[in-house]
Amino acid sequence: MTTPAQVMLRAATGLNLSKQVVDRAIRARVVSVSARDADDYLERMTPEELTALVELVVVPESWFYRDQQAFHATAGYLKQQLQLDPNRLLHVLSLPCAGGEEPYTMAMVLLDAGIPADRFMIDAFDISPVCVARAKTGVYGRNAFRNQDLAFRDRHFEEVSKEAWRINDAVRRQVRFQQGNVLDLTMARRAAFYDVIFCRNLLIYFDKPTTSAAVRNLDTMLKRDGLLFVGYAEVPSLCANGFTPLQYAQAFGLVKNAEAALRKKACEVAAPAPARAVKSGPAPVPKRPLAAGGSPVTAASPAAPKPKPGPAPVPAPPPAPARDLLADARRLADLGQLKEAERLCRDHLAQQPEAAEAYFILGLINELTSKHAQAQDYWKRCIYLQPDHYEALCHLALLADTSGDAAGAAALKARAARIYQRQQAS
Repeated sequence: MTTPAQVMLRAATGLNLSKQVVDRAIRARVVSVSARDADDYLERMTPEELTALVELVVVPESWFYRDQQAFHATAGYLKQQLQLDPNRLLHVLSLPCAGGEEPYTMAMVLLDAGIPADRFMIDAFDISPVCVARAKTGVYGRNAFRNQDLAFRDRHFEEVSKEAWRINDAVRRQVRFQQGNVLDLTMARRAAFYDVIFCRNLLIYFDKPTTSAAVRNLDTMLKRDGLLFVGYAEVPSLCANGFTPLQYAQAFGLVKNAEAALRKKACEVAAPAPARAVKSGPAPVPKRPLAAGGSPVTAASPAAPKPKPGPAPVPAPPPAPARDLLADARRLADLGQLKEAERLCRDHLAQQPEAAEAYFILGLINELTSKHAQAQDYWKRCIYLQPDHYEALCHLALLADTSGDAAGAAALKARAARIYQRQQAS
């Protein structure tokens, strides 16, 4: 049964929070404000205290250059827009922006791509005033830099201590931070304002009605031909609410359905029409079919001279069996050789970017090193690519249980159970 505190926080944030998460946050605030108990605390609720309570249930988790493909897809798209109109001002939205890692990454990517600073502006909103204040400082610790390649830090940051770096003013000027919520009506007033919107890993916490309301606001704010980027687990929700996936691997971008239809029609118009047969002139030469080995099959011709027999061809050696990188990665992970196992997974992904199993193994590797956020990230990507991946769903359910998300864990367990039953039946 939903408690009044859950209803209150859901109205304030839109988040579908479990009773355990809400109760834990309330207990912490009861101690902080010296209330007698939870009932006393809720009776004394003020707007300021509600903000403090929200801070405990909103857990921002981000880092620079997280899921880079979306940033590179954005840079390519915005450069095309400037080619069409060099004088336009491009607008990008990051919502929620957490501690500022995502919008600052976007600013760095666009500047590095050669887009002039006076041609784009990034708006960044988050429901948490603490997150917004932290983002404005532009100071980040080592945990915000999780990429192997940190050349961007040398270009765009200055070191302020052994464990902290401050982003430079050239990047800071490109981002405007404000407190805001995707469900706010004031957000929807920015009709057709943004060329690109990032709203990643937020809708997964909403129920269906709240998701639909959020998508309506995003749809309103996005320009007709704009791009929307979400988390990999959120793509189906957007497809059910008027969007079509963008054909850019691992970017998890979408366009409006009407715009997708227009792009398809434009491609059909641009495609060359098949040549028509003409009555006069030589008949067109038909394409020759291919034999099983891939060589053209040539029809016999009496005028063609017979080729002289040559030496028998030397048979080519049989190809070496392809190495099963993922099988090796699993074996190495079982032996505790995690770095080597991770390298093999990434080698496999370089050849097959849509390999769900590689992301599942990367999740296991990160779980073994207690990097639970990264493990969850990889398992969500795994089930996006392979929705019936039973093991990934089970691991996500266990992770949700340990983090106190009972509702999320129950949903994942039910989904895994349905898949298990289907597998047993077949």
